[in-house]
Amino acid sequence: MKDLNLRIGTFRYDTTEALFDGSVTVDGVGGTTMSTAATLPEIFERMTCGDDVDVSEFGMTFLLRALDQGMPFVAIPVFPARVFRHSCVFVNTGSGITEPADLVGKTIGEFGIYGQDSGVWAKGILADEYGFRPERNRWVIGGLEHPAPPFTFTGHPHPDDLDITTAPEGRTLSAMLDDGEIDALFTANVPQPFLNGSPNITRLFTDYEPVERDYYRRTGNFPIMHTVIARRELLESRPGLARAIYTAFCAAKESGAERYRKFRRLYQTPVMLPWVNALIEKNDRLFGEDWWPYGTSANRTALETFLRYHHEQGLSARRWTVEEIVAPELLDT
Repeated sequence: MKDLNLRIGTFRYDTTEALFDGSVTVDGVGGTTMSTAATLPEIFERMTCGDDVDVSEFGMTFLLRALDQGMPFVAIPVFPARVFRHSCVFVNTGSGITEPADLVGKTIGEFGIYGQDSGVWAKGILADEYGFRPERNRWVIGGLEHPAPPFTFTGHPHPDDLDITTAPEGRTLSAMLDDGEIDALFTANVPQPFLNGSPNITRLFTDYEPVERDYYRRTGNFPIMHTVIARRELLESRPGLARAIYTAFCAAKESGAERYRKFRRLYQTPVMLPWVNALIEKNDRLFGEDWWPYGTSANRTALETFLRYHHEQGLSARRWTVEEIVAPELLDT
């Protein structure tokens, strides 16, 4: 594999920083070129439509849509983005929505696509826990802070009985929520008017942290948004490459975790957040030593839950299995 200069595209997280600064490398290859982008959809689109990356961070829903279209992608069981999603549901304060049951009959926005990773988890959790049914709602797809059409680099499957439209030209979902043109928003990013203190927007679960911690205690799910993918032919033509990539991402994650451990002795003074040590101690009690596990075994429950949600929501032609989406040589991780 010494002839291979491996090109990897991912966001610059604390769990991938060591890959960018070169302190962690992929063993056995001739070199590694790291790249990122201003937004995550740009990273996904480069992998789908271009030829400038070999390995890429990729949204779980985009992977399953690609597989349904016959694209030759396979997952490395590395999960650089995972977020609890009770907190991603925002509502207009004049909509009459104060609890999940109030979502029935309302108009809900989603960024870029019906069934973005955050939306798949939000709908699935609300369905499991509160009986939410997406077909009872109207859905509007658009840009969050800038007007944008639905994504063009992926398919847009959805059940025929859903009422889905695009946002009016020149309008953003954040502004529509603030103005009451939509009642709720399922979003991967916090809408800017909320951050600016708009009195018109609040979260459905205002005190979301204890709700999300309770969800984790009961289900064991730390929701996975993104994985890392490669083309099957690349991995098949170079035995050992999949494991080398996996090992490098694990080492980069461990490097980020070690920084937290080191800074804990310094009361996290390199971070401008009060009481960070208290949060770390709280998370240690809930998650154990590894808050952010990689590998197939430790993530099987979360993966199977997402695969179920994706199929139940009519986004997959069939229910995929973990064994079908993960590189075969990494099923033992």
